[in-house]
Parts: sequence; C-alpha cells; structure tokens
Amino acid sequence: MSISQSLLPEYDHEMAGVRKTLERIPEDKFGWKPHEKSMTLGRLSIHLAEIPDWTKETLAADSLDMGTSGYKPPDLKTREEVLALFDKNTAAGRAALAGASDERLLSNWSLLMNGQALFTMPKVAVIRTWVLNHAIHHRAQLGVYLRLTDIAVPSIYGPSADEQGM
Repeated sequence: MSISQSLLPEYDHEMAGVRKTLERIPEDKFGWKPHEKSMTLGRLSIHLAEIPDWTKETLAADSLDMGTSGYKPPDLKTREEVLALFDKNTAAGRAALAGASDERLLSNWSLLMNGQALFTMPKVAVIRTWVLNHAIHHRAQLGVYLRLTDIAVPSIYGPSADEQGM
C-alpha cells in the first residue's frame, strides 16, 4: 500500500470531524473571542477552512516563504462561505494526496521566513503535522469556543457532553 493510500482514511475522518464542527459555527458570533489574545470565532473558523488546502500546496512546491508570500486571509462573513471554502480545499487536498507518489511524499519541504529556513521535513510529515494535527488542534479549540457560547459540541471520536450515545 502506498503512503498516500494509507493516509487517505485518516484525512477523510479528520476532515469530516472538522466539517461537523464548522457546521455549528454561529454567524452572530463571528466577532466573539474568549480572550483578548485569542482569534475571533470567525477567524478561527476561516483558518480551519484553509488548512486542508495546505496538502495540495505542500505537494505542489518544495517550500513556502511566509515573509514573501503576500498571504491575506479571505474575508468570509457566513457559515456557508466558510463551509464552501472548506469543502473546496478539502477536495483539492484529498485529490493531491491521492495522486502523490511515495517519492513525492518522502521529498523534503521547507517553511521559510524571508529566505531563512524555519524547518525542513519530509512532505508526509508536513501533511501529518501541519495539516492533520493542526486541523485537530484548531477543531478542538473551536469546540471550546462552541461550548463557551452555548452551542452544542459535536461528537467526533465518541460522544460529547451534548451528544450522548451518538
């Protein structure tokens, strides 16, 4: 079995859990945040919607220079816009992963800041760390935001306090 084929079930499972969580974001609380140092609920949701695309971007290039990328987050205002971006990025990421050879997945990728390497690791490790684990981390963070705003937290790996027996 290829590396990509072994990762696809995990990718599908984790992205389904992210989508389930994003489906609950309350549009009237996009500007809410639990602490002054925290992202707003809207920004966190948009960040989660962007993460799956990193799979495609990681496989398409050998580095990303954050100092020169010119990145600007999208200005999304509704749950439907966030879900549409997430669905588009998840499909693109999945297609890129499904088509990736073991050789490509084992080649190195670097995160740069103005030409200086912050880290270099195999692309498979980037996908595991900066896509899957990163999405899991922020999905859990969004779950806390939901809890603090009295929105039911979905079950992901088992029942949540709001969805017993699911």
